[in-house]
Amino acid sequence: MCEASANSTAVANVDVDNDDVRVTRWSFEPGAETGHHRHEYDYVITPITNSTMQIEDADGTRHVEIKAGVSYYRLAGVEHNVTNASKTPMIFVETEMKR
Repeated sequence: MCEASANSTAVANVDVDNDDVRVTRWSFEPGAETGHHRHEYDYVITPITNSTMQIEDADGTRHVEIKAGVSYYRLAGVEHNVTNASKTPMIFVETEMKR
């Protein structure tokens, strides 16, 4: 489970947003979450920190270890809530491909 108080919100800073791509740096204190959302575009996540994500989706709740610098790709349509289940801040960069 997450160590910090529930319901704190992750901070999203958009670095690039044009017709082709959106790049967002997400910062989560322990226990912070995105809130349930659906991804409109295919996307790549590049972790900046080693962390544990709690993922809540239609399949249930699970914990996923992410490693700094090890990116992963997902197709548009993913629906979930992401929570920092680590005891330390979690940071990753999300790159959405608009085309």
